[in-house]
Amino acid sequence: MRRARTGLQVSLIVGAIVLSAPTALAAPGSPDVRISPMNASPGTTVTVTTTACGKETYGKGESEAGGKFHLLPGDRAGVLVGEFVVPEGAAAGTDTVTLKCPPRIKQTVTYHISGRPHGGVEAGFGWAAGAAAPAPGPAGEPATDSTGNPLALGGVLLAGAVAGGAVHLRRRARKARTSA
Repeated sequence: MRRARTGLQVSLIVGAIVLSAPTALAAPGSPDVRISPMNASPGTTVTVTTTACGKETYGKGESEAGGKFHLLPGDRAGVLVGEFVVPEGAAAGTDTVTLKCPPRIKQTVTYHISGRPHGGVEAGFGWAAGAAAPAPGPAGEPATDSTGNPLALGGVLLAGAVAGGAVHLRRRARKARTSA
């Protein structure tokens, strides 16, 4: 019975980690095309990867918001990669990307353009809770932490929770062995 509970707890922890990790999502409706990120904000570079062109080494792409771009060979055979930047003035909503490869291959996929957030969220501690705000980044861009990664705190908290759960399970198992 104890092993069943421990197994359930471990699987819940692993499930939480897997579900919280960012994943590379396939574009809806086309298993041959991947867009990263699927939820882009204005100013973000969007990468389009496709295997739909087969053995071709060149293709063209066009985003309704970002304009035309080229598809060039990627790091693996049969993979073409292209990039474009979502313009600063792009409206929030969906954007359609059309890919064309010789002789008559055409793929159409969509991704989401999100609006830029305005100001900090009252999160409970740090500058968002009313302390002195950090200086904005270059060209008025929002400030990030010293690593440039706004998700670093979330990762540290998640790792701490997993480590704490593992220590708790180990201590409980040791206590059960010594009392039996």
